[in-house]
Amino acid sequence: MKRRKIFQELLKQKEDRKISFLLGARQVGKTTLLRALHNHLCTENNHKGIFLDLDILTNYEKVNSFGNLLNLLKLNGYEEGQNDFFYLFFDEFQRYGDLSIVMKNTYDNLHNVKIYASGSSSIKIKSQIQESLAGRKKVNIIYPLDFEEFLWFKEDKDAIAQFQNAAKLSGDSLFSVTSKLNELLAEFLVFGGYPEVALKNTPNEKIAVLDSIFDLYIKKDLVEYLNIKKVLNVKRLIEFLAINNGQKIKYEEIGQSASLEYQEVISYIEILKETHVVLIIRPFFTNKNKELVKIPKIYFIDSGVRNYFINNFNALNIREDKGFLFEGFAISELIKSGVEEEDIKFWQDKNKHEVDIVIDEKHRQIPIEVKFKTHLKSEDFKGLKIFMEAYKIKKGHLVNLDRQEKKGDVSLIIPFEFVKQIFDRQKN
Repeated sequence: MKRRKIFQELLKQKEDRKISFLLGARQVGKTTLLRALHNHLCTENNHKGIFLDLDILTNYEKVNSFGNLLNLLKLNGYEEGQNDFFYLFFDEFQRYGDLSIVMKNTYDNLHNVKIYASGSSSIKIKSQIQESLAGRKKVNIIYPLDFEEFLWFKEDKDAIAQFQNAAKLSGDSLFSVTSKLNELLAEFLVFGGYPEVALKNTPNEKIAVLDSIFDLYIKKDLVEYLNIKKVLNVKRLIEFLAINNGQKIKYEEIGQSASLEYQEVISYIEILKETHVVLIIRPFFTNKNKELVKIPKIYFIDSGVRNYFINNFNALNIREDKGFLFEGFAISELIKSGVEEEDIKFWQDKNKHEVDIVIDEKHRQIPIEVKFKTHLKSEDFKGLKIFMEAYKIKKGHLVNLDRQEKKGDVSLIIPFEFVKQIFDRQKN
């Protein structure tokens, strides 16, 4: 398996009785991670366990009741009095609602069985595991690759080393110095971070992978599993969101474009959110009730998916939307690093001064402006300065392509390891 950051976190959970769920969009690597865990624990370290692909109906029939599951475990070497864990791996568990009850009974009655279960996240799954498995679960969201993982998949040793050393750079005119990383970032912004896409070499191969993933997403997840009837309308809704990626959108406008009622728009966008296709970013207010009623921005988690739905894979240097793609990249990197979606906001005052990202933690706010530029002007700092003055914020950050230095109370940061740099600089 190619290296993934979340693998070590999943491995740490091997001693925790709670059921470990791996949830995420199609083809982000859930099954690969699950098989790697099975291989590490049961093949390399000789723990007893069994891996079940629940896409295969006969496998589901073996575990569709607690009694059947217990017999299957015994057939595979489980002993009720054993001291160490027996590891049970369920892949694609979401197809069967009754499995949550089987998992609950297993957790409650077999204290030496540890379950890992993967599934494409949806509202149905969320309700199933929240209702029946309260206090018995650990949910892990699996995202597409972040930029560092993308470099690992590329196996470009020079680029990986440069990425790790980028935080040491200082001054300006860095865009030419980091040309290799900039070239790979451009590819990442156009084609995204789905693992199989990253492994393909040509644009046509990458597009073909995205086509196969989202053909199945529409046919299986939306039509078959979620039983959505207005598939063409939802496809138009997705295309509208893709065209307006990162912009404030009124739900009434989406409804008019996709021929959907207002409540249908809300419902379908929630499905896209719960299947980890889009993020809903709300405006920052100290009055939290205002955040709920103001117009949000909607970003695609993966830029390749967004570009797929508008059928635009043009090179970054000739695109008019590169600024929005760069903003989406910054937000996605924060999410993949563990920042909670609900903590990421944007800010705009009545005079149209803006800050692209405000990380709204309980005890502090971290403002971040994102500029796809090599030459910054004083106006690029204006929104940050006004926000920081209004809310008495001592430190701000501006992610850009060329400069890495401190300019007054604003840190200028290039886009490589920027998440780590932001939180490191907040401490100092």
